[in-house]
Amino acid sequence: MANTIPDIPLNDGNTIPQLGFGVFQIEPKDTVEAVGRALEIGYRHIDTAEMYGNEAEVGEAVRTSGLDRGQVFVTSKLSNAFHRPDDARRAFESTLSALKMDYIDLFLIHWPLPTRYDGDFVSTWKVLEEFQRDGRAKSIGVSNFQVPHLERLAAEADVVPAVNQIEVHPYFGNEEVRAYDRRHNIITQAWSPIAQGKVLDDPTVVDVAEEVGRTPAQVVLRWHVQRGDIVFPKSITPQRIAENFQIFDFALDDAAMERISGLDRGEAGRQGPNPDEFDYVPS
Repeated sequence: MANTIPDIPLNDGNTIPQLGFGVFQIEPKDTVEAVGRALEIGYRHIDTAEMYGNEAEVGEAVRTSGLDRGQVFVTSKLSNAFHRPDDARRAFESTLSALKMDYIDLFLIHWPLPTRYDGDFVSTWKVLEEFQRDGRAKSIGVSNFQVPHLERLAAEADVVPAVNQIEVHPYFGNEEVRAYDRRHNIITQAWSPIAQGKVLDDPTVVDVAEEVGRTPAQVVLRWHVQRGDIVFPKSITPQRIAENFQIFDFALDDAAMERISGLDRGEAGRQGPNPDEFDYVPS
């Protein structure tokens, strides 16, 4: 198996690299160097967000990488503070301005916030549809949407999200949402793919890693991609950035996959907020 990142087809005719580089919780002062290193290693998919505070640095890293803009897939997300349609339009302009880009490859609603904005994330989604129609967002999607949220979009909106970025890792398979995504041709992106590092010491993961001669992180990321999910691990350590890239030149057998999947703890395994309740809005 060649160590080449597969491109996953999206439901809108575009494609997305299955492995990306995440910049959540990377300080702006460290972002240019970290993203630059990732691009040098071979990553071609960078995942940022307005609420991460490092969009400008991501844009700078892409510009100084020597790569053509079209070679790098860039994702960003709408801040929770800007769900009202006119606010969303201004926020999107700010994202493009910070990145210093004419378009973004994928733009997401970061959280559904069903207890905020009168529960109206549909009007927000329809503004994203505008961005796709005018070409400034090649693809649009959602993040942290549960099945009822997705069903409401299906009933009230015109465009099916291309992706749904949700918490997924061996301790929290999030299978109900993943199954809905599969049925409706929505690609699942897995955030917190190693459960903030908590699964790396799990005896099952360690045993599988020893059996295949890989690190626990590589094994968990490989488990994700064999399930069809998109992953974007983050690190500022050059060795880790490189290590996380080396997951396409080996495979896990069915037994290893089942052992790792068997670690699922259901809702008890969730590390992040529950999207049905999460209502944080930055001031």
